[in-house]
Amino acid sequence: MDLTDEQRAKLLAEKERIEAEQARSKKKDRTALMGDIARQYRRNGGFKGDTKVRWTLPSADLQLMRGLVYAIGPDAQWLPEYDGVVDWLADNKGKGLMCIGDCGRGKTVITRDILPVLFKTLIEVRFSDGSVGHPIYNYFLAKELRTRWSEIERCKIVCVDDVGTEPIAKVYGETHNYFAELVDICNDRDKLLICSTNLTQIQLFGGKDDDPESPTFGQILPARYDQRIFSRLVGNTVRVYFEGEDLRMKR
Repeated sequence: MDLTDEQRAKLLAEKERIEAEQARSKKKDRTALMGDIARQYRRNGGFKGDTKVRWTLPSADLQLMRGLVYAIGPDAQWLPEYDGVVDWLADNKGKGLMCIGDCGRGKTVITRDILPVLFKTLIEVRFSDGSVGHPIYNYFLAKELRTRWSEIERCKIVCVDDVGTEPIAKVYGETHNYFAELVDICNDRDKLLICSTNLTQIQLFGGKDDDPESPTFGQILPARYDQRIFSRLVGNTVRVYFEGEDLRMKR
């Protein structure tokens, strides 16, 4: 049976399409090949450590208040900034927490004393293998980042207290800012970062100090962490600002 010119053109186009597809499947560039592998592993449960840590916690406000009473005593006060912590506890949406601001407002009490108990008893997450359980909560002081670095790298949930006090070290002539490197690792490996600092955002990331009560008011402060770290913290954490008088001074 003779084919029309239109039928011949369609057959030729289909043949070329099949040949091109076969060629792509036999020899893909490295980027495409790695993309296929990554998608396959994600469909099969994900790489180890490749799943964001996410949970929901009912009655998060009640649980946080109970923790405050347990850690501080019956005279524990509820501060306005705790509402932001409650929102994060109720549904973290796969993000960590960064507590920024004044001393004596409960940042360390929350990150060191309350959150470990909640993770051990109430907060459950779904792991990459589909199982559900209580993740291990790892707490470190910022000044320990260098001496405990290998241990910190292995953690899925990392809490760093007193950010800004960590040493900036030189190793074989190369400068290491360990908190900045930790932010990169948490971003690249889907680790959950929880941290606190007594420094202001200006002190952390630089800029003009516009706080009239600050001793550096009007000055241009240098950045301790660069814009890339700021961007990754913004993308991967919920920031809660602790502002007000030091409650420890009133006791």
